Amino acid sequence: MWKSTTWKALTLGALIPLALAAPALADDRPGPRMMFEEFDLDGNGAVTLEELQSHGATRFAQADANGDGLLDRDEMLARAQARAETGIDRMIERADADGDGLLSQDEIAEARDGRRGPNPERMFGRMDANDDGQITQDEFQAAAERFMERRG
Repeated sequence: MWKSTTWKALTLGALIPLALAAPALADDRPGPRMMFEEFDLDGNGAVTLEELQSHGATRFAQADANGDGLLDRDEMLARAQARAETGIDRMIERADADGDGLLSQDEIAEARDGRRGPNPERMFGRMDANDDGQITQDEFQAAAERFMERRG
């Protein structure tokens, strides 16, 4: 079984580079708009009590590709991959100024302008506990633990 610290490291290992490299993803984070779309199962623009109550079961069923009532590693990875692809497609659609299907650093920066997003300097300052201009493994681990505590 994976240790809690391994999960934290893996989570931060995935989240921090993404936050630093693709700030234009800010609108693709789970939020009210995306959550509403997920709860509005029939897509009619309204959420019923039944849709709200069945949301978890519906998401589980969508991920359970073989219909055996269990989620295996491959099914969970496929679901995560599909969600990542949707987010990336949205980011490209929103930020690809020249329509070539590719994002340059300038296009990402332009898409980020005026949006609330990750601030690398602030993030670094919070992690560099002794203000020596470097983040040690201990400082990184401490920041990861604080992050996980805030996220519950």
